[in-house]
Amino acid sequence: MIKSLSGRVFFVLLVGVIASASLTLWLTLGERQRSLIQYRESHFLERAEQLILDLDALPPENRVRLLQIAPRLGIKINPISEIGATLPENSQNAITIAEKLGPDFHLVSLPSDDCLQNNNAQTITACEIFAITLRDGKIFSFSLLPRKNPIPPLHIDFYFYLIFFLLSIGALTYFVTRMTIRPLQQLSQAALNLGNDINHPPLLVSGATELRQASNAFNAMQARIRQYIQQRTHMLAAITHDLQTPLTRLRLRLEKVEDPQLRERLIADMSSMQDMIREGLALARSMDSNENMQTMDLDSLLDSVVSDACDAGQPVQLEGKSRMSIKAQPQALLRCVNNLVDNALKYGHYANISVQQDANHNATIRIQDGGDGLPAEQLEKVFTPFYRIETSRSRDSGGTGLGLTIARNICEQHGGKLTLRNHPDGGLEATLVLPGNPFLQ
Repeated sequence: MIKSLSGRVFFVLLVGVIASASLTLWLTLGERQRSLIQYRESHFLERAEQLILDLDALPPENRVRLLQIAPRLGIKINPISEIGATLPENSQNAITIAEKLGPDFHLVSLPSDDCLQNNNAQTITACEIFAITLRDGKIFSFSLLPRKNPIPPLHIDFYFYLIFFLLSIGALTYFVTRMTIRPLQQLSQAALNLGNDINHPPLLVSGATELRQASNAFNAMQARIRQYIQQRTHMLAAITHDLQTPLTRLRLRLEKVEDPQLRERLIADMSSMQDMIREGLALARSMDSNENMQTMDLDSLLDSVVSDACDAGQPVQLEGKSRMSIKAQPQALLRCVNNLVDNALKYGHYANISVQQDANHNATIRIQDGGDGLPAEQLEKVFTPFYRIETSRSRDSGGTGLGLTIARNICEQHGGKLTLRNHPDGGLEATLVLPGNPFLQ
């Protein structure tokens, strides 16, 4: 079954045009056959009329030679003594010949008989037989012999023209399909680009009126979405900025609390608030990044992540090489990988990173930790903003429930996919799939 819209349109157009052309060809050949038959019948009857007139004009002693050559003209003539009493109704050919000959001749149809198509024929076909009375009273029977190959075969050039016609139909159908589907493909690609980058250049407005209207509507929608995201980001930034000053004053005042335990708890709660504010702003920025896309070496980015972690004394290892270049926002993608590594270190004690390239030139990055994993029903919920599992993501651990959400947002902006699963050997494994281009080192 054809799944693509372009394939379906091409198939329907091609089948429809070929069916219409085939019907037209069938009707044309049928009309050609009828026209040739009518022409031959008319020409044949004219020869029969001329032969009768020649027979009537000749003296009786000179008619033998004409009777001998008549079969070559498709007519067999024999003298008869009388016309039978029982006669069929005159055929159309008999009426036509009688009208051409005039009232001086008397022509009637005789019962049809069987005759050979030609001297070498092996089959017997019916002949149409007439009786004609000449002006001198002599009576002759003549038979209209069946013709061989009444319709001439088609010339070989016809088949070349037919092939050329079919190829032209196929080319025209492909052109019409491409012209029709291409704007839809561009609109689909623009929608995909919009999902990956809200700041992607607007769709080019061109083509027919309906396409221009759709392009203008799409560009207007993109502008409104960009404006909403910017307004939300600016609002969160303003809230974060305005909260920093009172939180700083509050922290200074908490230092004056005499009870040490109460002071430590209040300061911890205030630190959690500051972390949540910062992560909330980071979440908003992850969905509205103004960083430019660049072509970068994925292996170099992963090496830098592992090197920074090892310099900080963290147990992080890297296996494999992707040998791929990807088009990405370097800082955003670095933040995405760091969030996954930090998540593995925080809740799984170590992070083992592996990278490889699949057959579709996609880079697959896997980050496995040594924790207890997650219940199956929680593997998707942890991507919800501010969602935390109390047993592993308590306030004491410092988690805000936004790290995985930010990582997935950045991944989707790069046209990738981020999933979690419980590894068969234990621990939680994050799988990050990114599209890229292979290259040789």
